[in-house]
Amino acid sequence: MSNATSIVARIAYLASDVIVDSQPTLPSTSQFAKKYDSLSTTSVRRPTVLSVPLGGDPGSTLLRSGPGAALISFTSSATAQTAIRLILCASELSSLPLVLHLAVKDDLSDVSLLRSAVPFFLVSTTAQKAHDNSLLASRLARTEKKAVVHVFYEGKSDSVEEIVEGDVQPFLLSEKVASTNGVNGHNGHANGVNGINGHSVTAQSPVSELFKLYELAALSTVARTRRACPPLSVRAANEPHTVIFALGDIPSLDIDGVSVVSVGLLTPLPSSRILDAIPPSASRVIVLEQVHRWNMKWTPLYLELVNAIQQQVGEQRPHIQSVYFSEPAQVTPSAIAKLFQAAPSSTPLQLGGVSGSSSPSPEVPHIPKHESSYTKILSHVFGERLEVSNSPALVPKQGAIATSPEFALGRVRGQLELRNELTRSVQQLMEVREVSPELHKLLSQWTLVKDDATKSRSVGKELITALESSKLSSSLVDRILSLRTHFPSRSRWIIGSDAWSYDLGASGLHHAIASGLDINILIIDTLPYTSRNSADPHRRKQDAGLYAMNHGDVYVASVAVYSSYAQVLQAIMEADRHKGPSVILAYLPYQNEDAPALEVLKETKLAVDAGYWPLYRWDPVKEVQGKEPFTLDSDAVKNDLQQFLDRQNHLSQLVRSKPELATELVSSLGENVKEARRRKALQAYDDLVVSLDAPPLMVLYASDGGTAERFAKRLANRGKARGLSTSLATIDSMSIESLAQEEHIAFVTSVAGQGEPPQNGRTLFKALNATALRGEKPFSKLRYSVFGLGDSHYWPRPEDAHYYNKPGKDLDARLEQLGGERFAVVGLGDDQDADGPETGYRVWEPLVWKTFGVDSIEVKEAEPDPITNEHIKAASGYLRGTIAEGLEDTSTGALDPSDTQLTKFHGIYQQDDRDIRDERQAQGVEPAYSFMIRVRMPGGVCTPQQWLQMDQIADEHGNGTFKITTRATFQFHGVIKRHLKPSIQDINKALLDTLAACGDVNRNVICSAIPTLSRLHAQVYDFSKLVSAHLLPRTTAYHEIWLDKKMVAGEAVKDFEPLYGEFYLPRKFKIAVAVPPTNDVDIYANDLGFIAIVDERGELAGFNVSVGGGMGVAHGNKKTYPRLADVMGFCTVEQGPIVAEKVMLTQRDNGNRADRKNARLKYTIDRMGLDAFKAEVESRLGYSLAPARPFTFDRNVDDFGWSTGEDNKHHVMLFIENGRIQDEPGRDFKTGLREIAQIHKGTFRLTANQHLMISEIATEDVSAIKTILAKYKLDNLDYTGLRLSSSACVSFPTCGLAMAESERYLPVLIDKVEKICEENGLRNDSIVMRMTGCPNGCARPYVAEVAFVGKAPGSYSMLLGGGYYGQRLNKIYRETVSEREILSILTPMIKRYALERLEGEHFGDFVIRTGYISPTTSGKEWYDGMGGEGEYREAAAAA
Repeated sequence: MSNATSIVARIAYLASDVIVDSQPTLPSTSQFAKKYDSLSTTSVRRPTVLSVPLGGDPGSTLLRSGPGAALISFTSSATAQTAIRLILCASELSSLPLVLHLAVKDDLSDVSLLRSAVPFFLVSTTAQKAHDNSLLASRLARTEKKAVVHVFYEGKSDSVEEIVEGDVQPFLLSEKVASTNGVNGHNGHANGVNGINGHSVTAQSPVSELFKLYELAALSTVARTRRACPPLSVRAANEPHTVIFALGDIPSLDIDGVSVVSVGLLTPLPSSRILDAIPPSASRVIVLEQVHRWNMKWTPLYLELVNAIQQQVGEQRPHIQSVYFSEPAQVTPSAIAKLFQAAPSSTPLQLGGVSGSSSPSPEVPHIPKHESSYTKILSHVFGERLEVSNSPALVPKQGAIATSPEFALGRVRGQLELRNELTRSVQQLMEVREVSPELHKLLSQWTLVKDDATKSRSVGKELITALESSKLSSSLVDRILSLRTHFPSRSRWIIGSDAWSYDLGASGLHHAIASGLDINILIIDTLPYTSRNSADPHRRKQDAGLYAMNHGDVYVASVAVYSSYAQVLQAIMEADRHKGPSVILAYLPYQNEDAPALEVLKETKLAVDAGYWPLYRWDPVKEVQGKEPFTLDSDAVKNDLQQFLDRQNHLSQLVRSKPELATELVSSLGENVKEARRRKALQAYDDLVVSLDAPPLMVLYASDGGTAERFAKRLANRGKARGLSTSLATIDSMSIESLAQEEHIAFVTSVAGQGEPPQNGRTLFKALNATALRGEKPFSKLRYSVFGLGDSHYWPRPEDAHYYNKPGKDLDARLEQLGGERFAVVGLGDDQDADGPETGYRVWEPLVWKTFGVDSIEVKEAEPDPITNEHIKAASGYLRGTIAEGLEDTSTGALDPSDTQLTKFHGIYQQDDRDIRDERQAQGVEPAYSFMIRVRMPGGVCTPQQWLQMDQIADEHGNGTFKITTRATFQFHGVIKRHLKPSIQDINKALLDTLAACGDVNRNVICSAIPTLSRLHAQVYDFSKLVSAHLLPRTTAYHEIWLDKKMVAGEAVKDFEPLYGEFYLPRKFKIAVAVPPTNDVDIYANDLGFIAIVDERGELAGFNVSVGGGMGVAHGNKKTYPRLADVMGFCTVEQGPIVAEKVMLTQRDNGNRADRKNARLKYTIDRMGLDAFKAEVESRLGYSLAPARPFTFDRNVDDFGWSTGEDNKHHVMLFIENGRIQDEPGRDFKTGLREIAQIHKGTFRLTANQHLMISEIATEDVSAIKTILAKYKLDNLDYTGLRLSSSACVSFPTCGLAMAESERYLPVLIDKVEKICEENGLRNDSIVMRMTGCPNGCARPYVAEVAFVGKAPGSYSMLLGGGYYGQRLNKIYRETVSEREILSILTPMIKRYALERLEGEHFGDFVIRTGYISPTTSGKEWYDGMGGEGEYREAAAAA
């Protein structure tokens, strides 16, 4: 007799390259693992066996194991948790050679969730079938490279004929058995119907194709086993009146007039096979399934049968009834006969009359005996105060979910809210006049002692007695008595396993830490030290303790009861006293419950002494008190650490002996050369002004954006003016040793990310923390003060408030802890103050001067103005600067900071790889600098030859990819400095350039693609080129620097800027040309827009002119906002370039040059007023614009697929996700487009939505183009409407402004959101979703229906309510959201949209109509109503 589990495990072991085995709840051990251990000693096969702990994510392990494996097997007992985790990554798993062997007991509810997620789903009800289906599934997965679910009943044991080990691999590798039904015959064109412009051909349905693949594998299995593997096993009666489709463990039934069809293949199941099993005589079909926890009305099998029966034509369709059962004993002839007598029901019936409410009570989980070591300590310390919020004792009343930590956290939150309500009620009752003095005294006493462990209980009992005997009539009394259980102060604990340490961000641990609740969490880690390397090496366990400590307000301890009992007691009591979250990591190493205590003791000693499990305590309250918060309790580790810290390596000795080398070791040579020159130039002035005995003041700063650096320079300059000897440097230029030698230091720092120090301050911050960890106090002679810059509204949620100015406050506290003396209290500058950080700075700076006794000195000399972009432009010699000299400097990969502002005018941005920035800083080398190059290509049209040249440039000079931007042009990344000039020269050879692709000038002019209107497109394209050429800068600097004075067009170009002047524009200027009804260029988001107006003859009559659009915003700065353009009149085609000139010149002369954040045209128009602005433009024109003419837009997305123009030329719009042209597995788009460019005779059109149109294809060339498109899957448009309507900016790792991921993350987010759409029937509905990594708005997020704007890694602002065709701004719905919050918000919102939308109503309109958000009527009102409306306001939703 063989057990089905061991049979399946054997086949999995012999067939697979990789096995992933999911572990059950302790103390149980995996039955599969036992078989694997046995086979490892007897079999010649040696597959890789990986274990996934309970609560771990098996999907990620399977995906990592996929590449290179011929067959992967996953073995597990079926649970809802396992099924859900597999579903989350089902789309990726479904294309792997993977078999999911899932063992069930008596319920198919959980595994049925996977039916629609994988191509194949097999069910085995006997041990022999489990054996045969295991072989079939392995063969099918290996040969077809598709996932197969194999469900079998684990308790089945019978005599089984098994395949010998030596035959398994030959069977899997054998040739396919030839089909006799034309499986390999021809069935039409491989691509079938393209659904756009191609010709329809007959093609098999996907279900039929998959079923044929199943049949081929089944034939091979039958040929080997000599046993049938039918998808449906029929026990037929003669002329049956009823057919039962049975799914589950069903005994043999012999009932007159009844046929029983046992389902062995659940997916794919063609309708034809279902109908073949239902004879014409059948008037009733019963779907009998072994499910008793199914939470939806209909099962997948029932719906499959309904669909098949509805396809019957011209016949009387049988009635179909769904029936559930739990135990095989319920399936009896008499029970079936009762179904015949029952009236037809539209709802599922329960066989045997067992209702959901009488289902068996859940099994109480077993607590492993070793874990009682900790639970007994908790009981001993806290006694009746102890409440384990996820205790197994709660399961009988609240179900199995009661033991999950996430459920327990919600339970604790509810209890604390009720206790708060009790406190409020007691306080309100104290104010009632009728309360007697005795009762009032008790109420007061309890209010005072409510947090006392002992007194809260005793006083509470007295108070309850008094209230019950009181004759006071008040609803407050009734409410207090109903909450009597909350009088005692309790010690609330959640006990979890170390599975929480594998997925910190998505687990309940993160939510518990961030909740701020007074909750204690005990995480028990059971992995023995000697087994630490046996787990999956890719499943790195995160350091939950460090994760919690980084949050700042969480008590954290690491303990081991078998190492230090006293430390465990101390940590538990400290955690209970801490008013906030506490996390205790408890070590308890054992393999199984039978492990003796001595073995646990040995493993604990090894782990603690080796430092694998350090014992420590972290108390954030001590940090607030100025004490050391971290205590290391591991004696062995403490001694080793001290020995290590006592040793000095050569580098630290060198820096200590020569402090000036510290800067050289952490900064680039180029930066130091410039710093040395600056100091030398100022030395003469310093000698004159500064007396020899002047007190020295060092000013150190950490700054990413330059604001903190500007304040630091101001402080240093003002110090010198007062006679102080001041010096200025970055924080990271100093070491601990050099700091200890200084007497007075003023620190100025801003904030980066989530409360992190800026890039040029992180090294010293880390060194300070390490010094504090050693308990040293090196700053006995140091006097210091700190000024921090931050934004108190950047993180609006209360739980995130501590991120405000965190680096400054942390630095202030740490310096004091290390022995420093504060000479002035910490100053905090807040962007939200009336004058921004200036308000706080004006309070702090006088305290500095008072310290040095120079506060009374009057400084009459005017301070030098800060160097701004306006100064750089004016002094650049018409955009020359020292760019040419910088290109020759090989000592650094960067250019001078002022030159990097000028290279933008040349279409070049300096960047660095931010993914490795910290790593390179730790190595003491400069960032990995590279450059982004953007091409100027008006109208977004290029030739095939130009495309090939761009492709070559990306390979030879860039990172091998290039991007279609939201300005419909090319962009290259990863170009290093010595490749800049060759890249520009190669672009020039392609008759393109990069001049004015960026910078404070008119940038690339874009226009609509409109493939069907060939003549009209030619006209607007020519107009775009004409406007671009008219507004192009005239400087010769571009040709001198990059082309060695070689003119592109050969004309003599003089060094004179007739339009721009030496200052150029205040900010960038963008122009777009749109052709209604398609607003694919987002015309209203541009500074200047031309909306094409076509007359009655179809000719281009002219343009409506729109002005004042713009996207850029600064987080937290309400002086900045997005704005949509206003239409101000009509002009003819001939007038258009001059109108563009006059609008631009009006902005040149009236734009705000003092504040770049308010310099765009949108602010100029709002400041002047539209009428005044229009009058100024018309004054410069010398005539008035005609009234605007009517037009209509209906979309701003691209029209994908094939189309034919009026000139009979063909066009095809391709979906290029986020515009990235690259080769990746399964999508060699770059190679495919290169092949097309080599044969294409027309043009390529780039769109502002980052997609690509292959245009002007002759009819005779269509077939060749289609062939290449199909070869490289470029013609695949089988995407959701959401994905087709999405767009993202580049962001990390290259963009220097990025605060969060965008291009790399949006597709991942859409994967999850589109599942929500598909579940609600919205697969093909277009919802415009956009994402940017910062608020500058490159992907035009503020006109999207749904948008996400990055604030910090993993954190975004969420915006809703934009117009579908870009006609309305959206609005901030939530200021800070993570992925989990995004999905929790969108899930009910999208479902409601699917159910309640009006005919033709778009998502952006829907969220406004249903009250989620108010409409944005103008840019200046953008902040009005942010955070949602009514019940959907952020505060209301949180409550």
